[in-house]
Amino acid sequence: MAPETFTTDDLVLFDAAEFDALLTSIRASGFTPVGPVRRDEALVYDELRTAGDLPAGITDVQDNGRYRVEKRQDEAWFGFNLGPHSWKKFLLPPQFVLWRSERHENGIAFSPGSADPPRLAFIGVRGCELAAIAIQDRVLQTGPYPDVHYAARREGAFIVAVNCSQAGGTCFCTSMGTGPACGAGADVVLTEILDAGHRFAAAAATSRGAAVLERVATRPATQADRDAVTRVLDQAAAGIRRQLDTNGLAAKLQANLQSPYWERVAERCLSCANCTAVCPTCFCTEVADLTDLGGEHAEHVRTWDSCFNIRFSYMHGGAVRGSRAGRYRQWLTHKLANWQEQFGTHGCVGCGRCITWCPAGIDLTAEAVAVSTPQASAGAPENGG
Repeated sequence: MAPETFTTDDLVLFDAAEFDALLTSIRASGFTPVGPVRRDEALVYDELRTAGDLPAGITDVQDNGRYRVEKRQDEAWFGFNLGPHSWKKFLLPPQFVLWRSERHENGIAFSPGSADPPRLAFIGVRGCELAAIAIQDRVLQTGPYPDVHYAARREGAFIVAVNCSQAGGTCFCTSMGTGPACGAGADVVLTEILDAGHRFAAAAATSRGAAVLERVATRPATQADRDAVTRVLDQAAAGIRRQLDTNGLAAKLQANLQSPYWERVAERCLSCANCTAVCPTCFCTEVADLTDLGGEHAEHVRTWDSCFNIRFSYMHGGAVRGSRAGRYRQWLTHKLANWQEQFGTHGCVGCGRCITWCPAGIDLTAEAVAVSTPQASAGAPENGG
């Protein structure tokens, strides 16, 4: 799914010192800002009280099965790519109580499980993540079977996107048409510029985005500012090293469902489900009823699930996909082939999280090529990279 092309038209500028004013304006509109913070040697998403909570001068280094944070040469606030969290954790929480019940003298009383959804402002959403949210919207909000809880959280979200200024070690967003420039879906799009003072170029993409920017001290962008934004985006695109040719890929994967190469991948796959947990588009869940020992209280709870769990495909008599090879095949072909048939788009946005957070360092881009090309299947690299 290719996003709308980001343009430098109608840009305004504000200095980094005005970022707190932006956060204040967002709060005045009724939203709680959440964004990247450094915690436990990772960059994760949490509430932002001030701009001082942002990871100034910090970057991330990523490769197959590897992640670490390091100091940058400058004090950029968004000079990193992606951590283990995706915005999915706020829109489709990992654990969600659908309803509760309690036993009383006159019977059993039922009540909604969760309070009204929070109104959150996502600060620092990247192009690939905007595309991921759009994919989940198609499945869970505007599809034939909408999820009312997701829809309520999505409608209450304000999005401040940030164009990428660098390529991550596992990014392949250019192959999936999702970055590094931000496409449709944001209320405000920012570009961080450091070449002549720390400042931000901003574009309002919605009326409520424009209302937020009106309360910030901005000035019109000059041609030099627009050129600086273009250089930032060009620099990020030029740094992307991983590629995945998606032309005809779905048909190639479907034609190789019985390839012996799936077993080679399974020898390395741990079925740990890390890839689905960090993936910004995976939406599978399971529901369980939890009761206390006395039988006085019960909760109907939805939690994230994964096609890598053997019980995921359990039917009467056993699991449909009992082997790791079968489960990996299900995940990869669903992302890059079957998702198109179901939802009209790839289920992958090229963020590279599944590569970074795989303990075995399995690389989706390498495996997709290997399993869909007979010649590559015979001599694909053992480490997937």
